[in-house]
Amino acid sequence: QVQLVESGGGLVQAGGSLRLSCAVSGRTFSNLAMGWFLQAPGKEREFVSAIGRSGITIYADSVKGRFTISRDNMKNTVYLQMNSLKVEDTVVYYCAVDALGRYYPTRLEKEYDYWGQGTQVTVSS
Repeated sequence: QVQLVESGGGLVQAGGSLRLSCAVSGRTFSNLAMGWFLQAPGKEREFVSAIGRSGITIYADSVKGRFTISRDNMKNTVYLQMNSLKVEDTVVYYCAVDALGRYYPTRLEKEYDYWGQGTQVTVSS
């Protein structure tokens, strides 16, 4: 059974930083591709960033230059470093596992097989 445990969300002032973590168990982490998505109230989940098993990364235009995704295969964990946070970044963030382990990551939600419980990020003005 694949399990994802997210942490690192919370309250931060605009312009501040947070680092989200997602620890994965139940699969060989280095064989997985990982993604981060967000969901605002009443809206569909949106792609944020992803990292392939190769370490290749992709980003949504809205976060490019502000967010950085990384992975530590020794700790079975993927991170999302979020800098220069804006009030509109106030949403729930989800990490997800692409069990196929793509070399080049995908931004398509349907390609992800397992999801974390979500972590709330609130950015105050």
